[in-house]
Amino acid sequence: EVRLEESGGGLVQAGGSLRLTCAASGFRFDHYGLGWFRQAPGKGHEGVSCINHSDGSTYYADSVKGRFTISVDNAKNTIYLQMNNLKPEDSGVYYCALNLYPYSGNVLEESEYSFWGQGTRVTVSS
Repeated sequence: EVRLEESGGGLVQAGGSLRLTCAASGFRFDHYGLGWFRQAPGKGHEGVSCINHSDGSTYYADSVKGRFTISVDNAKNTIYLQMNNLKPEDSGVYYCALNLYPYSGNVLEESEYSFWGQGTRVTVSS
């Protein structure tokens, strides 16, 4: 059974940092794409970052480039999202997602991902 469990969210002031963790199980961790998405109130899922294990490439939304870093620990079946210089517009529920197939298009499009965690909330105060 595929399981994705996020943690690390919380309340932080603008300019602060958080590190999100996604613990994964139930699949061959180093074979597939894993991504981070976020959802602000009243909005859809926004792709934030992803890593494609097939070639090790990483991708970021323009809104987070230079501030967020995705990383993996294959030994622990865990991915991380280090978020620095947080802004109020970064607030939302952050989800970890799994893509079991080769990417067919935009790697930060939610339709590319089959499994989702329950999310962890990030609130950035101004």
